Amino acid sequence: MNAIVGGTLIALGTLALLYQGVTYKSRDTVLDIGPLHATAERQHTVLFSPVVGIAAIAGGIVVLIIGATRRPV
Repeated sequence: MNAIVGGTLIALGTLALLYQGVTYKSRDTVLDIGPLHATAERQHTVLFSPVVGIAAIAGGIVVLIIGATRRPV
């Protein structure tokens, strides 16, 4: 179980460092008067701090080390 969690954290941290953000588009209603509708497509970006990626990688390494040093019950 610890290997799965640690590996996932390392993978997600690496992806966060590589991509540094996610961009998506949304449609917003700009004008709505009776039968007249106008929409605008807007682009939004969610940025990831490099600290988040580094912390996830470090946390994954710690989980792997702790899992390897504990004795099974």
